[in-house]
Amino acid sequence: MWPPSSFAIETASEMAMMSPRPMHDRRMPMVLAGLIVVLALPIFLIAGWPIEGWALGAVLWGGAQAFGLILSKAGIGSPNMRGSGIVAFGMFGRGIILMVILIVVASFDPNLALAGALVYAIAYSAELALGMSMYFSGEPKQISGESKQ
Repeated sequence: MWPPSSFAIETASEMAMMSPRPMHDRRMPMVLAGLIVVLALPIFLIAGWPIEGWALGAVLWGGAQAFGLILSKAGIGSPNMRGSGIVAFGMFGRGIILMVILIVVASFDPNLALAGALVYAIAYSAELALGMSMYFSGEPKQISGESKQ
């Protein structure tokens, strides 16, 4: 019997968490992450950390956002799956490119790469956390043929 009973959805709350929801607006999580990148600058200045590391993290975050905006135009939600595939591979590629850049920088200056990775990671984590909370706070989509209870 598939799926195994240990994976069966038992309660309405579990079913609600598994239900698809409409995509939220990406602007608010991006603004929060951008604000964090900007607020990291005075922290770097006060702490005496390398300003080049902050700049590296800010450029990586900004580049990843620009690439994400280009990918978002590819057509998630379009009638065919082509757009979703392009976005999925683009997201994987974005992470791989980011890591390659940080590894190359770390081979020359580990402190610079660490500072850049720190800025990027904190901004990305804040953006992800807010985006996920906005997504799961949304109302689940009604599947056709399903009645509201």
